[in-house]
Amino acid sequence: MSVPDYMQCAEDHQTVLVVVQPVGIVPEDQFFRIYKRIASVAQVSIRDSQRNLYIRYRHHYLPENNEWGDFQTHRKVVGLISVTTCGSAKEWPQTLDRFHSQKEVFGATLYDSRLLVFGLQGEIAEQQRTDVAFYSSYDDCPNVEKRVEDFVESIFIVLESKRLDRATDKSGDKIPLLCVPFEKKDFVGLDTDSRHYKKRCQGRMRKHVGDLCLQAGMLQDALVHYHMAVELLRSVNDFLWLGAALEGLCSASVIFHYPGGTAGKAAGRKPSLAQGQGQAADAGKRHRPGALTANGISADTSSEIGRAKNCLGPEDIIEKYKEAISYYGKYKNAGVIELEACVKAVRVLAIQKRAMEASEFLQNAVYINLGQLSEEEKIQRYSILSELYHLIGFHRKSAFFKRVAAMQCVAPTIPEPGWRACYKLLLETLPGYSLSLDPKDFSKGTHRGWAAVQMRLLHELVYASRRMGNPGLSVRHLSFLLQTMLDFLSDQEKKEVTQSLENYTSKCPGGMEVLTLPDGLKLPPVAFTKLPIIRSVKLLDLPVSLRPHKQKGLLENNMSSKSPFIYSPIIMHTRGEERNKKIEFQWVQGEVCEVQLMVYNPMPFELRVEHMGLLTSGVEFEALPAALSLPAESGLYPVTLVGVPRTAGNITVNGYHTSVFGVTSDCLLDGLPSVLTSGCMVEVIPSLPRLQLSTSLPRSAHPLQPSKEELSSSVSVQLFNGETQHLTITLENIGSEDLETLEVASKTCNTKEKLFGEFLSWDLDEAVSQLPLKPGQSVTLTVNIKVRLDFSGGENLLQDLNDDGISVTGLPISSPLRQVLKPRAETKPLGSESSKTDYNHVKNRVEYDIQAAQRLSAD
Repeated sequence: MSVPDYMQCAEDHQTVLVVVQPVGIVPEDQFFRIYKRIASVAQVSIRDSQRNLYIRYRHHYLPENNEWGDFQTHRKVVGLISVTTCGSAKEWPQTLDRFHSQKEVFGATLYDSRLLVFGLQGEIAEQQRTDVAFYSSYDDCPNVEKRVEDFVESIFIVLESKRLDRATDKSGDKIPLLCVPFEKKDFVGLDTDSRHYKKRCQGRMRKHVGDLCLQAGMLQDALVHYHMAVELLRSVNDFLWLGAALEGLCSASVIFHYPGGTAGKAAGRKPSLAQGQGQAADAGKRHRPGALTANGISADTSSEIGRAKNCLGPEDIIEKYKEAISYYGKYKNAGVIELEACVKAVRVLAIQKRAMEASEFLQNAVYINLGQLSEEEKIQRYSILSELYHLIGFHRKSAFFKRVAAMQCVAPTIPEPGWRACYKLLLETLPGYSLSLDPKDFSKGTHRGWAAVQMRLLHELVYASRRMGNPGLSVRHLSFLLQTMLDFLSDQEKKEVTQSLENYTSKCPGGMEVLTLPDGLKLPPVAFTKLPIIRSVKLLDLPVSLRPHKQKGLLENNMSSKSPFIYSPIIMHTRGEERNKKIEFQWVQGEVCEVQLMVYNPMPFELRVEHMGLLTSGVEFEALPAALSLPAESGLYPVTLVGVPRTAGNITVNGYHTSVFGVTSDCLLDGLPSVLTSGCMVEVIPSLPRLQLSTSLPRSAHPLQPSKEELSSSVSVQLFNGETQHLTITLENIGSEDLETLEVASKTCNTKEKLFGEFLSWDLDEAVSQLPLKPGQSVTLTVNIKVRLDFSGGENLLQDLNDDGISVTGLPISSPLRQVLKPRAETKPLGSESSKTDYNHVKNRVEYDIQAAQRLSAD
């Protein structure tokens, strides 16, 4: 026996083996449809008995394994169900011959067989035969399960007769020596009359009868026979069969203690009928699995005590498994038996939650030599070891063997490497290494698992996906490696990974779409939030010349109205939240807006960001991408991203997008908790008019400092008292909106009002007649400046009228044109030493600040 059954468990010792195989040409899908229906009959309650018969089905079974049927009867093929398609009566003789040929393969051990024929109709199909069932088609076969139940009952009859025949002590009859295949040559020429030989024969037969009793549903009798076999075989040092008797004792005890099975929930079996009736009869009391005997007769106290005495306890089961495995290990040809016993013990320990002891059995199983295994068998072995380690909670060890199985799929000795199978197995190893393919799991700051192993596994995923012919998958895995493992990469590794990524993306650029694998697994997108790393995001106000502000009518009272203060905690709470979300200043539709990012490059080489722009929501926004080139390992570096809002409303800056190494990333600020920001929402108001003001007078050398609501354009003029001069003001609409209203007002900026008359005068009729002013058009306004001073103040007045003269300013005319403003120079204090002799030639310098402003919006 060279191929182990890794799915075996202790309760399989009570099953009978039935092989289901096709005969001739049978469509694979149709065969497995019928096989699934047949395999659903896994437990049959025998009529006129309180016993259950459990069946184990296989659609493929090696005949060489059948030769070990005397050693352990559950390995013996006792039933054969053949499935065939027969279209006409001419094909029937040939089909029947094939069926008989198939029976000959397992003929030495078969108890009974059945042939299911599909598609044949007519006289032949109407014949009543016990071993053949005819069906018109694969879709019209309603009683398949009933046929299988009848077939199983016929197997039970043969099984029971063999049990009774072997169990009966026939005095004087010579007990045959049961052997495993490799032992037959060793017993040639032995003295069959020796006491040692007879004990060997008796011990092996007792063990064999125990197997038959266990299959026939007689658990108590099986325990008794196994105990007797152990004593007999131990006395003659028949270690191989002693190990089998101990394993049979363990299996019977496991079935007693764990009626739900040890193969897991999927393969678990229902408690037997006898146990169920026992529970019903003993309701409210302690569970007694042996309340009814296998014969259905109420058990007396002695039988219950006998079963409890012969049955091993949970800890004794494991000790006996260890002893049995040690005996198996003495025989090179019993490697498969030893390996399967380890697997069974592990499943029992998993139920008992004894993980450390289970790992010892598995460690032993790893080193069992089974000879020359094929690559497929090696893959299966490592995969099962992985599943068993996972069963006992050793997830990292499980991942290790799963990864070994993946590497075995693409071993150099395989003519056609299975890269898809390799990739699938590698994906299954990820949880064991605390690795997820979702970048969000790595944004919490705490790294779990061994980074070096995780990077190796990611490299293997990249390579496997490339060999599968899926470059997009390679780009996604390599991007994930670079994003999540950047802190653990050396400088040389960073260069190598980025070079590989650029090579991959030259053929298949990376994006932000979700990749769906054939098995349904979805790979989320990977955003390069570390290339570059962002530390702060700040929305900038518009330049002074473009900032909007609400302004009252220039001719109205400039008094600000004050509203009464009313306390409301709800209102205050709402306003506080709004302040946290919304920025105080405003952006204007159609004007270029700026957001400043503080970034740095963590790479040991120059980082080129081909495209970088803003991600916004709320209004239509045209992002103007920028290209960056950040020096190696640069400190915080300011980067300004710009864009133009095309509609009005509230705009929120959600993040930014980049294109690095051929991978496009959408980086959202919500996923970057370390980014500092003072707010990311700002109001965008509709487009406003823009007015440019120019005058015929030269600029003032001492411009006025305007208030927050005003923008000034200061001009300077020197006049003598009584002199008149004309100031020409040109207003040009340089925006995209029509200029509809124009208001002009003036005020003086000196407190000595008694000194002044009306200096400024103008006529708006001609200018107003040209409104509305279209974009690109201009209008001219003439302002008359006439100086009239009252010198009745005498010497005090002369003291005031010093060289600095009198400063007069005009109020805005209307223009939102923004200009760079300089602080006004300090004026020289009045009363300083100056010439006071020639009063008739007092030179007065009058400075006018001509300010123009368009009313932007009503209060």
